[in-house]
Amino acid sequence: MSDVKATWEPHEEHGRLTTRSDLPDSVFAFPHQRKEPLTDAQHVRNAIARFDQVIGVPDADRALAFANIEKAAHYYQVDLAESNWRQLGSHPQGEQRR
Repeated sequence: MSDVKATWEPHEEHGRLTTRSDLPDSVFAFPHQRKEPLTDAQHVRNAIARFDQVIGVPDADRALAFANIEKAAHYYQVDLAESNWRQLGSHPQGEQRR
């Protein structure tokens, strides 16, 4: 695991959440931007796949997001081959997408 302390916590709601705004910041890979919710194994896989598509975030937020993904992956038993956020790519589409 990285040196950054993860902020992710599992969120279990009885019933069904109706909107993304109902989710607490603590379930997002990028909690400051409220991007990439990590609410189940499929969302963890999506966050890994889309990590390099999140633009306009500083490296410190990427490091936090990776720590959150690591913690959620462990919780949901998702294999994570990467050991550092830079292995997931770093904004190759970056400035082209707005």
